[in-house]
Order: sequence, then structure tokens, then C-alpha cells
Amino acid sequence: MVDKRKTRPHFARRFSKPGRGGQNQGVKPAPKIKVEADPRLARVFDKIGVPKQGEFTPDPFQVEAVEAVALCDCLVTAPTGSGKTWIAVEAMKRVLQKGGRAWYASPLKALSNAKHLEFCKIFGPENVGIVTGDRKENSDAAVVVGTTEILRNRLYDCMYEGVDLNADLVVLDEAHYLADEQRGVVWEETIIYLPVRVPLLLLSATIGNARDVAAWMQSIRGRACKVVAEYKRPVPLVPLFLDPGGRLSPLVTLKSGKVVSGPDKSLVSFIKKQKSKYRGASGRPPNVGQILTVLKKFDLLPALFFLKSRRDCDIAVELCPRVLLEDPARQEKVQKVLDDLTAPFPYLSGHRQRRAICQSAVAAHHSGHLPAWKLTVEILMSRGLLDAVFATSTVAAGVNFPARTVVLVNSDQYNGLDFAPLSSTQFHQMTGRAGRRGMDSIGFALAVPGPFMDLKHLAKLFDAPPDSLQSQIRIDFSLVLNLLLSHEPAAVKPLLEKSFASFLPKKARKKGEGSPGAESLWPEFSRHMDFLCALNFVNDSGRLTDDGVWAAALRLDQPLLIAQGLREGVLPFDDPAMLAALVAVFVQDKERDLEISESSVPKKLFRAYKKMVDTLRPLANTMNDARFFVRPVAIWPAATVYAWAMQKSWQDALFVAGIAEGDLAMLIVRTADNLRQLRNLEPWFPEVARCAGRAVDALIRGPLLAGDAILEAGLGE
Repeated sequence: MVDKRKTRPHFARRFSKPGRGGQNQGVKPAPKIKVEADPRLARVFDKIGVPKQGEFTPDPFQVEAVEAVALCDCLVTAPTGSGKTWIAVEAMKRVLQKGGRAWYASPLKALSNAKHLEFCKIFGPENVGIVTGDRKENSDAAVVVGTTEILRNRLYDCMYEGVDLNADLVVLDEAHYLADEQRGVVWEETIIYLPVRVPLLLLSATIGNARDVAAWMQSIRGRACKVVAEYKRPVPLVPLFLDPGGRLSPLVTLKSGKVVSGPDKSLVSFIKKQKSKYRGASGRPPNVGQILTVLKKFDLLPALFFLKSRRDCDIAVELCPRVLLEDPARQEKVQKVLDDLTAPFPYLSGHRQRRAICQSAVAAHHSGHLPAWKLTVEILMSRGLLDAVFATSTVAAGVNFPARTVVLVNSDQYNGLDFAPLSSTQFHQMTGRAGRRGMDSIGFALAVPGPFMDLKHLAKLFDAPPDSLQSQIRIDFSLVLNLLLSHEPAAVKPLLEKSFASFLPKKARKKGEGSPGAESLWPEFSRHMDFLCALNFVNDSGRLTDDGVWAAALRLDQPLLIAQGLREGVLPFDDPAMLAALVAVFVQDKERDLEISESSVPKKLFRAYKKMVDTLRPLANTMNDARFFVRPVAIWPAATVYAWAMQKSWQDALFVAGIAEGDLAMLIVRTADNLRQLRNLEPWFPEVARCAGRAVDALIRGPLLAGDAILEAGLGE
């Protein structure tokens, strides 16, 4: 039964994640500092400046990669900012010159949108299309940009329809996402399903086992794969640390102004002296104002600060000196650009951090902000109008956020369960933003001592080898349904044996290392298939039933519950707002211990929610008993999305659940993505499909539409 007083999640257990709350409450201001630098840094600081501008000449590794992809598959592994996009553009130019077509896949919608605009300038807008779920424009163009999930889904459709992918080159950007715990399976599936005739260009940050990845690709595609590796940063990096007194010193050993491996002697001495002092300093947040004072004196701005939480980022912008008040000309320039970007969108033009930008030339950037606001901050930073941006570590991947200096206050990162020491890959992703190619001759990574900073660990990471990629392939119901859509069960097993998860253990066994392998993939596939058979989505011969065919089109996280909801008729076909609300409960992927009062939930919605929960509970219990994960559902996402779909104001929708506006935007966008999947079911459920289309239109409005316009305005300069 649903408790009408306090609505709580159903179907599965609830849990909470650990945190470090209370760091910024009741703290005393830090003492004043004396700004100075170790004399050995003089030679390093002399190198600061803008490199001479000249005609662009590609690096040897770029030329090598372009030549390689003309003959075979190619995996490019190179540091952030080293010019991997240039390789993709040149490879696509060659394909287009021969009358061919290219697919460019990236992990993020925002990145896809940016690449779409960039490629429109290069190839002409008539030759470039985009497909990201919420955008589908010119999809038959010679160059198509989209998310990797969309490309994977295209491959599913091609296998089912027995047709070839209409592409002569596929570029997988950010290919190190192969090791992403949540989404890596999509990259792996894409590589497995891609027709052998289509050359594959993978662009990746530096990875430790690039040759293993290439060997795996060659083994399953029967096509040579060349590794082009570049380990030299386009802009040299010097790591520093700042002691509490305001003195800058080398983090690693310097000789004649050049970085040498190993912690610097001054660092070792500092750690010994300061160990007891920092043991009790957990209540003091980093004094960003003082840090900016130091950075400004030594010409180390602009800076990108990585802070531990959204709250710390938002607090930091309020603690910065109001430098623009003393520079009216610069303030006017910043304010004009900000006005030009946000004036068409009143909600953004009155953003609460606008004053900090216009007075202090700083901004926060994290997932709690609207995507459009984050784009605004990115554009301001890219134009050199900000001195600092305060961000969480999530900005390290996939966002072009160049700075002269990256500031680190933690040597650990939250991994979804606990705080773990930074890995080599995480460290290099963060510091990869230090030093702007073509704008800086040298970049800096500044470590700030504190209660969550292990300076020795950070010093070791500076020249640590990159991490190796591991397979993240997993079996879920969507994968099983889509493979059975185009393959008999007997043909699926050899397909699973093509996985990177299977390849690595085989390689290890040849070396005598005795790895257990990926033998669980086929048994797990069979277990899922048997469960689908019991639900009549699959027949006794392992082929999809009529219900299984349309359920395969639900490429969602929880396809079975939504499919059962369609079977049972608990999803409305004549109320777009209600349909959006009920779908929203299945897309929330973060555990939130939120409670909302009954008065916040319209009676009509509560009755529909309760009916759906009661109807689907038997299936959810059966799935739990069979050890299939069922995500908790709660009513607060439904109430929040319902308010927005009913044309309430943005502030009203925020008020319902009390979540950050970035989280609300993500909830609405993901709900719209799921509704688009329902829209694909028109041959089977025409009324629900049409209702889903109207629901999408009701959701994607207001602040959610500002991002594309701001991006276009920003890149149009």
C-alpha cells in the first residue's frame, strides 16, 4: 500500500551514499598570507606567455593517423588538447571527396551539438546533420554527428532490417569511455556490431593498453588496426604546490627549470613540518580569494579549480575579490557578452551568479546548474573573460575548458560508493585542461594542501603511466531483446565471445596468467532469455514473440516494467502530462531520500501512480526474486515532471521536489528521451505513441531550449 502521508520508493531497497557534510559551516577565516615563490620557479615563470602565431603545421602523429585510417582501422591515444579533432576532420574530408559519408559519435549531447556547429563551418551546413535523441536534423547528410547510443541503436536497426549502415567512416570520439562503468557497454557493442567494411577511427585520451584494444578490434573485425600514440603534451605542464603562508614551490623536482621525476625535496620537508597542523584542519575550506591573489601576482590566470562539491563551487564565487569594480572597461566587456548571450532568456539573464561574474570575473560550473548556464560559463571562459571557474571533477571529461592553471584541493574523488584516491587517468584528465594550445607556452597544476590532499600521491601521479581500459560489457534485458531481434540464440554466443571482456582473459591465459575470463556472459544471457520466455516476450525456440518485437524498441534502462505497463494498460493514451509523470519514475538514476507532502501531489496523479505501482508490483517482486535489479521508484519525480508538463513555471517545478535546477533539467530531458522511445511504438500502440509525442512537446520548453541558441551564439563569434 502507498502511505498517503509520506510517499516513499517502491519495488526495491533504498540506500544512501556517504558524504563529507559540514565542511564550510562555522569556519574561521584563514590568516593573511605573504605572496612569494621559490627562487627555482623564476626560470619556469619566464616561459609564461603566448606562443608566436604562425601557419598551422600538423604534428607527425596527426599526419600518421590520417594516413593510417585511409588503409585500416586506427586508434589514436593522445593527451587532452593535442588536436585529435583535426585528425577526424581530415579523415572525413577524404571520405567526402570520394562521395562517401561519415558518422561522428560523441558521448555527450552538448559535445555533439558543439561538433555539429563546428563541422557546419568546415563542411557547410547542407552537408552536416545531427541526431541526438532530442534533435534530428538533416540526418541523411554526408556527415552525421550524434551520440554513441544513437549510433549503437542504428546498428541494432540495421541488423534487424538486414541492411548496411549508410556510412563509409565512423569516428568514435572519447573512446576511453569504453571503460565507463555505466556507458562503456555502448562503445563495446558499437565496435562489435559495426560492419567490417566501415573504417573505424577511435580518438582517445592516453590509455595504458591501447595495443590490447587494437588487437581485440583486429581479432573481431579481421581488419588491421594501427595504434597512433602521442604522449607529449602540446603545452608543457609544471606541477606546483601552495603552502598556507602563500609560497609557491615545485611539487616535483626541478633542474634548470625543467621538470624531473619524483617529489621535490621542499615538498617532502613541507609535509613533515605540516602534518600535525593539517590533521585538525578539516573545518577550513580553501581560501580561494587568497589563492587567486597568488595566481594573479605570478600571471597564472585564468584558473580552473576542481572542488569537492557543488556547494563548495557556489560558495567559492562569493569569496573572490571584486576585481572588475576596479577595471570598468573590462567589466563593461564582460557584462556585454553576458547580456548578448542571455538577454533572450530572462531566467538566465537574472541568474543568481551573474553578479559574481560581473564583479569578480569568476563562475561556478557543475551539474546542479542548467545546461544553458553551463554553456554560458564555458563561452565566457573560452573567450578569456573569466579569471577562474570553480567546478566539480565531472567537468574534466568532454568539455573544452582551457585554462593556464588547474587548481586541485583534493587528491581523491567520489566513485559512487566512497572517496578513492585519484587514478592516473582522472589526474591527467583534470590537468589536461592546464595550458591552452596556441594561447599558452606553459601550463600549471597547483596542489593546495588540506585535509583531503595527499601531496605525495599527487606528485607520483604526475608521471604515472595511464590506466588500462577494462571491459564494462554487461547483460541487460534491452541488449537481450535487441540481439534476439536479429539473431537466433545459437548465433548470439559467438557474438558475445567477440567482447573485449572475452579477449583480455584469453590473452592472459596465453601468457599463463590464469584469468577467469568472461564465461559468465553466455550464462547470464541465457538467464535473461529464460526470464523473458516466462513473460512471453520470447518463445520456446528463443525467438521474439510479437510482444518481444515491440519491447525491443524500448531501448531504456527498465524496458520490462514499461512494457508490462503497456500490456496492462496503466500508461495513459489521452493525457500527455500524466504519461510524462508516470514515465518519469523509471528514469531517475540517483538515490534521493526525498519526501513530499500529499498536498504537493494532485489526487489524479496520486491515483494513477498508485494504480501503476500496484499493477507492476508482482512483476517487480518476481524480478527481485530472480536476482534482477529493479531500481526504486518514488512519486516525487512524477509530481515534479507533472507540474512542468502542466505548464507550471520553472520555479514551481523546482519547488515541488526541492532539487537543483540542473537535476530538474536532467530529469526532464531523460524523461523526454524515454517518451521518444514510446513514440517509436506507433505500429503497435498508436494512441500511446502520439500521446508520448505531445508529452515531449510539453516538456521541452523554457530554459531547456536556451542551450542550442547560446551555443550557436557563442561559437558564431
